[in-house]
Amino acid sequence: MTMKTDWMRGCATALVTPFRGDGSVDDECFRRLVERQIKGGVKILVPCGTTGESVTMSEIERIGVIRSAVAVGHKRGAKVIAGTGGNNTAAVIEFTRKAREAGADAALIVAPYYNKPTQEGLFAHFGEIAKSVKGFPIMLYNVPGRTASNISSDTTIRLAEKYENIVATKEASGNLSQVMDIISRRPKGFAVFSGDDATAVPYIALGCDGLVSVVANELPKESSKMVEHALNGSFHFARKIHYKILPMMEANFIESSPAPCKFVMKEMGLLGENLRLPLVPVTGPTRELLLKIIENLKIRA
Repeated sequence: MTMKTDWMRGCATALVTPFRGDGSVDDECFRRLVERQIKGGVKILVPCGTTGESVTMSEIERIGVIRSAVAVGHKRGAKVIAGTGGNNTAAVIEFTRKAREAGADAALIVAPYYNKPTQEGLFAHFGEIAKSVKGFPIMLYNVPGRTASNISSDTTIRLAEKYENIVATKEASGNLSQVMDIISRRPKGFAVFSGDDATAVPYIALGCDGLVSVVANELPKESSKMVEHALNGSFHFARKIHYKILPMMEANFIESSPAPCKFVMKEMGLLGENLRLPLVPVTGPTRELLLKIIENLKIRA
């Protein structure tokens, strides 16, 4: 039976990590961004995911960011799902334990990248982690475009049925048939989140429970309202917001994320446009397009 996690529903933001000009984590800025998310209606914070450039950060930095998200978020009633994934099972177990000790409410664990495990390898990987952090909720993260492996619907259901603390999946495969198969066969209480902004409304119409969002970094109020309307069945209002902010959703991935998002946030006065290599700032044509979208949407901080 799946652990009870009623709070795992709605709009979650895959938070960017602000860096200073010297490359260090800007903790003060990060805390302001978390406050802005909560004021915008976001109730689930996801630090140290792909959007947070976690693979370029040290373990000490990642724990520091998670602690800051917890410190600000918990005071305001928000939950924290910490990104703890990697492609070394033992290391993921160790870091997931540290994230739990830092106060995170759950872990987001991406499929192992580069080593391309089989379905049995994926099942063993996530199963070993689940057994090692009993009682701590885990959200699977399936994003084949970045990992070169797909967590199949059969493997997702096997994990959900065998391990009570594997409570959700973030589906960014873009495979509608796979998502529907998971929704139709999942055990009671197992949550399915869209991992792409543009698929949130249609996926919720099919039974998904929420969205882990990139565009919410720029537009938390609009993103949280869009998801809220969809979950309430008010699809007329959800669609209206969806189509309004769709250009920004799509533009955020014209170049490697989170570079476009950070450019927009810089233009909004929210952070410095600093990324860690191998990511670099967006090119001239992308800047021009993003500036037009900012102007059309009348975006302000």
